[in-house]
Amino acid sequence: MNLQKNRIKLDIRPSKGSVENLERLKNGADRVDLALMQGGIANNGTAPHVMSYGRIFLEPVWIFHSLGGQIDDLTGLKGARIAIGPEASGTRKLATDLLTATGVDGSNTTLLPLGSTAASEALEKGEADAAFFTLAPESPLVGKLMSDTSLKLVSLRRAEAYTRRFPYLARIVLPEGAINLQANLPAHDIVMVAAQAALVSRNDLHPALAWPLVDALKQTHSGGGMFQRVAEFPRGFDPEYPMSEDAERMYSSGTPFFQRLLPFWLASLIERMIIMVVPIATILIPLFKVGPMIYEWRIRSRLLYWYAQLKALEKQIAGPEATANPSALAPEIDRIDEAVSIIPVPLHYSDRLYELRAAIDLVRQRIIAKA
Repeated sequence: MNLQKNRIKLDIRPSKGSVENLERLKNGADRVDLALMQGGIANNGTAPHVMSYGRIFLEPVWIFHSLGGQIDDLTGLKGARIAIGPEASGTRKLATDLLTATGVDGSNTTLLPLGSTAASEALEKGEADAAFFTLAPESPLVGKLMSDTSLKLVSLRRAEAYTRRFPYLARIVLPEGAINLQANLPAHDIVMVAAQAALVSRNDLHPALAWPLVDALKQTHSGGGMFQRVAEFPRGFDPEYPMSEDAERMYSSGTPFFQRLLPFWLASLIERMIIMVVPIATILIPLFKVGPMIYEWRIRSRLLYWYAQLKALEKQIAGPEATANPSALAPEIDRIDEAVSIIPVPLHYSDRLYELRAAIDLVRQRIIAKA
């Protein structure tokens, strides 16, 4: 995958297959961040620590046999010697699922734990009657097996039924002559099934990596092939594992705006900042509207307090105490005047302050007149 342009180093580590990949995702000294996973190996229930970045290519299942006649259903292999792949291999898991669903198992059939090369040799030597292979159509071993006139390829009449039973499978057709046009291999269309491989990771992988990974997958796997059309893969869905939300968004909405214009590290930084800023902004925007109202209320409350004091003093002027000794009210009006003179009021509220001071002077004049 072309991740180098985004300054992401990809350390590729070999493995024995999907089962080992799943174990490496869990734990251990050789723990990995990403893994290719064949369909049917696990799911969200058995591997809750895994999330998917989509289905990326097909892994066709080739079933060769040396039995007489044409076989169009797996029931035709009952009682035979079948190589189904070594222990803990993806091929063995897939072959076991298909055979068991058809009623073929170790109680009525001999199941041989042979890998691809060993299975091919066993077919050649007559030590096996049939074998399952999970190989790319470009594999030299596929060409060798197709060229062997003693072997026939099983064409699954009920392939569509298998895809309904096992959602990670897809029905595919190997067209006549697709392997070798000159030799016309195969001699007729072959109906097969293929497992859909996925790119998976631990569910704690940093979400910022979703875009460069999906971008690399599109560049690497969008080309057509013998069993898939151009741009058919990668696909932004997974029937077995939960999709990465960021990856799913990339598939549905395309490349993010900032990723088109800026380097990955900078675009990722900006996007993460936006994610943090938006919730904060939803809180701050209402505060910006309410803030001035609260501020004005505080200024008004300061002035209204002294208006109340002034009104109470004005009532005293008309009372009997003021008639007996009007000069006794002078200290109170001076106290109010002094307090109002030191009230901190912004410039655009000065008119209200001067209105209050004018009212104070008016009450003072009434006190002087009373005296």
